[in-house]
Amino acid sequence: MATSDSDRPAPLENTVSGTIFGPSVQALDIHGGIHYHGAGVPARAIPRQSAAPPRHFTARQSELEALKRAAETGSTVVVLSGPGGVGKTALARHYAHQAADAYPDGQLYVNLDGFGSPPAVDPADALRAFLRALGVPGESLPVTLAELTALYRSHTAGRALLVVLDDAFSAAQVRVLLPASSSSLTVVTSRSRLSGLIAEGATFVDVPPLTAGESTALLAAIVGGRRIDGERQQSERLAELCAGLPIALCVVAARLSTRPRQSVAGVVAALADTSDRLARLETPNEETSVSGSFELSYRALDGPAAVLYRRLALHPGPEFGMGPASALLPGIRTESTADRLMGVLLEVNLLQEVAENRFGYHPLLRLFARQKAAEDDTEADRDGALVAMLEWYLGAAGAADVASTPYRRRLAYAFRTDPVGLPAFGDRDHALSWLDRERANLGLAGQAALDRGWTELAWHLTDVMWPLQLYRKSVDRREIDERGLAAARLWGEPHAEGRMLKRLGRTCTTAGEYGRAEQLLRAAITTYRQAGDVAGRIEAEEMLALVYRDSGDDDAAIDMLGSVLTDRRRLGDSRDIGLTLINLGELLSRRGRAAEAIGLLRESGTLLDRSVAADPYNLALVKLGLARANLAGGDLVAAAHAATEAVEGMRRLGAAVGEADALEIAGEIADRRGDPTRGRLCLERAVEILEAHGSPRAVALRRRLPAPPGVQERDQLGQMDGA
Repeated sequence: MATSDSDRPAPLENTVSGTIFGPSVQALDIHGGIHYHGAGVPARAIPRQSAAPPRHFTARQSELEALKRAAETGSTVVVLSGPGGVGKTALARHYAHQAADAYPDGQLYVNLDGFGSPPAVDPADALRAFLRALGVPGESLPVTLAELTALYRSHTAGRALLVVLDDAFSAAQVRVLLPASSSSLTVVTSRSRLSGLIAEGATFVDVPPLTAGESTALLAAIVGGRRIDGERQQSERLAELCAGLPIALCVVAARLSTRPRQSVAGVVAALADTSDRLARLETPNEETSVSGSFELSYRALDGPAAVLYRRLALHPGPEFGMGPASALLPGIRTESTADRLMGVLLEVNLLQEVAENRFGYHPLLRLFARQKAAEDDTEADRDGALVAMLEWYLGAAGAADVASTPYRRRLAYAFRTDPVGLPAFGDRDHALSWLDRERANLGLAGQAALDRGWTELAWHLTDVMWPLQLYRKSVDRREIDERGLAAARLWGEPHAEGRMLKRLGRTCTTAGEYGRAEQLLRAAITTYRQAGDVAGRIEAEEMLALVYRDSGDDDAAIDMLGSVLTDRRRLGDSRDIGLTLINLGELLSRRGRAAEAIGLLRESGTLLDRSVAADPYNLALVKLGLARANLAGGDLVAAAHAATEAVEGMRRLGAAVGEADALEIAGEIADRRGDPTRGRLCLERAVEILEAHGSPRAVALRRRLPAPPGVQERDQLGQMDGA
């Protein structure tokens, strides 16, 4: 029967819609066998993507051991963190080569380019590359990140793989690339600490700069041991200038290797100037550049963190606490905000935490930060940042000064900034401990202010260090006084100049430089007299009397101290009167006038006892003077009692040199009382203290030590408590 076209059935079509992964079966009718056509199940591929180990890999034994321990204890993720150029990638490559046999299912590697110039690698692209390496055909790869992640986990489950994720930017970038197997290990390198991977059970390994010895060994491995050994001292200096960064060491080694007639000394000379050191630490074609490596980390910072990074590098000292950081940014000066920004710099290894709440720069990163400050900040910005930090130190040290020596006269200072986050000091010990810890920073801050011509600030930064000189007898006392005198003279402030002339004169007296001491103190007297400062002039005259005393002219010293005491009584300041009574009393006891001395010292104790909480040091000096006077007068019991109080008082205050003085007199008293063993013990301890503080008196006192004790005496000595 014939049919028309309109009655004929429509042609059959067989189409596929949607996304299909893997083979599929399509049929209209099935008659008989099915013929299956498809890609088949992919073979189990064994990728070998790890690069060859670095040829000149040096040291890193502790870091390699940490990687090994992490793998042995079941860790599946290890993060190698450190600044750019420190050798993280080389370490990962070396470990991957060492550990290859432990991961029979292969190694995967990807450079995530987290801090590179192009955008960081998309995790989806990295997953596609990994899946292809694991044998998944490209046409079978899904499109979305979620599907790629699921497929990756399926293909890595139960496998023993070593995965190296190089130069990661964030924990999120890493997380999707972790294989789904407890038998696998992922080694991540990053300039950031990637603390977000804590939730994944990651082990964190800091990769520090190489030591000086390791740096020299790396140079020798590349350049040749004979050449490095031939200029050993210069090679060590070269390693020091590269500050332990393998990238810098490799750059200078490449220069030496390509120029066999270039001396190591020549390279050292070229790098000596900090102003262009970074510019010289790059290869001629700029393929390897230290500053280029740092630039990548710097560009990853947001605005406030970048400002803090470059301006904090203007800090004059090698390390610092949170205070100077909190002082830096107008409008962002609360300590909590500064703490957050410091956390950002620590996270990306542009800053190091060298101790609890103490921070510092790697030397080359500090140079780079200062270079960025010169490029990105105006001179006014830089000066403002430095003033803010220096005035923070002045504010903090001023508070410590008041807590330590509340009685002394001070000159006023008008702050240009408003320091925040200043420490509070509950007592003298706390204040002195802070000053001691910040001693180097305070000295460098004063020098930085003096170098900039900020002479008033420089003088005040020197003046606030007085409690250290009083209680701790700092070995840098002369340097402090010289800087303070230079600042006072440039400032043109006579009261400040007189004070530093007086202090430097006393420093010279202690060092036995009596001629210069007298010259300085006479200049102080003249300066104070011209300024109309009566109290200052009397103080300088008293210091001059002590020059006469210490140089052996007791008569001149007694005459001048008598005149000073008359002036002191006329002014009526009980503390000042008490101090002069101490000096005069000690001098009289030395001249055999013990009864007079004891009377003066007891009067001094009465006057000073009224303010013992404010001035315990000088009350301890009264006890020391009474010990000497009673010894001179033959009252050994009273002398021993006073000496014990003096030793305990000085020790409580942390006044080590004062403790040595008290131990010396305690030793003499013990000898007079027939206890030579105790006497020797006291003198030995006094010598130890004086030697530790560089006192010239230590040599003379050591000569007075009796012969070493015999066996029986040594046994007794071992059973005794110290004085």
